Amino acid sequence: MSSGAEPARGSGGGWTRRRFVGALAGAAAVTTVPAPAAPTAGPASSPAAPRAAEAPTPGASPSPSPASAPGPRPLYVGTYTSVDGGGTGIGLAGYDPATGRIHGTGTLTGVGDPSYLALHPNGRTLYAVNERDDGGVTAVRIPKNSVLGTRGTGGAAPCHLSVHPSGRWLLSANYGSGSVAVHPIDASGALGERTDLVTHSSPAPGPGQQGPHAHQFITSPDGGHVLAVDLGTDTVYSYRLDQSKGTLTEVSQAHTRPGAGPRHLTFHPGGRYAYLANEVDNTVAVCAYDPATGRLTPGEAQSTGTGAGTSYPAQFLVTSNGSYAYLANRGHNSLTRYAIGADGARLRLLDTVPVGGDFPRQIAFSPDERLLFAANQKSGSVSVFHVDGGSGELRLAGEPFASPVAVCALPL
Repeated sequence: MSSGAEPARGSGGGWTRRRFVGALAGAAAVTTVPAPAAPTAGPASSPAAPRAAEAPTPGASPSPSPASAPGPRPLYVGTYTSVDGGGTGIGLAGYDPATGRIHGTGTLTGVGDPSYLALHPNGRTLYAVNERDDGGVTAVRIPKNSVLGTRGTGGAAPCHLSVHPSGRWLLSANYGSGSVAVHPIDASGALGERTDLVTHSSPAPGPGQQGPHAHQFITSPDGGHVLAVDLGTDTVYSYRLDQSKGTLTEVSQAHTRPGAGPRHLTFHPGGRYAYLANEVDNTVAVCAYDPATGRLTPGEAQSTGTGAGTSYPAQFLVTSNGSYAYLANRGHNSLTRYAIGADGARLRLLDTVPVGGDFPRQIAFSPDERLLFAANQKSGSVSVFHVDGGSGELRLAGEPFASPVAVCALPL
């Protein structure tokens, strides 16, 4: 039995594990991971930009920086459209970058179960998963919010997607079938037919799991590898992406302790360490990363600061200066704040802050990192916090914004 991930309800209307669990219901810890060996070989690759949204598509003019644009900024909210009380599409809103106040502006209909959202590096196209048994990914041209089309992911219940820093490939993770997919992106931002699909067939599922459950698919900061986090097999898979063909070659596997249930990985901006949220056993781990080989090495399990039992930790967020990390805890309804030390090799638990909602599924910074947004699935709300750039402290910015079954908030 999966612990806390929330599988989607299929197109036939039956509940699956991810969504079923999601609809239900401080001592400092320090761990240092030895630095990985310096790269000595391997194909050369251009370093990725510190933030993917800053890397323009080749040949395209980048959009103006969101942080410098005057007036309200856009906010997109992902939801489930096939559950009672859910939304009817991607929620459209605006937010004040100074106060954090959110105001709704409408809904983009015609996109089914858009539970996770990602932005193209040039800022012109939004992508959403369609978390259903017959999984898909949809491209939306912004700011006009016109749907460019949907492509099948070849798997069930896609729950995460990201855009390769080159802007040419969309990476998606199928939770229900434990597979990862690659789609090409053309010059307009539209998606082409899938170029690869890999199912995680080994190792065997971890304790209590009936199969693989791919939960995340991202690109390493150096741009040389793509990594897939699989909750069902307690494994993070590293792949080499052929950027001319869009095909994947596995190069390494990183195994957590059995039953950890890894869910979400976030890199330190230095590119040599990453932080892994383990959903099932309620722990986090600092991982060393070797850019030359793509090998990830998880360190010791650390506390989430939420006490005994599992609190279904959902997602890490790391400041671009590499000083602080934040963890969303769904069962505890809190955000854990960590100080980062030793150039990324150390996490020190500072405190936990009430999130002001129920079941924080996803968290995101505004482009200038002065605000942190938390999408609260069970309470159907988005909480906003002011972020102190010096101390990393969080301060709630007024009352949360009501939004049906809010599972993802993407501020631009």
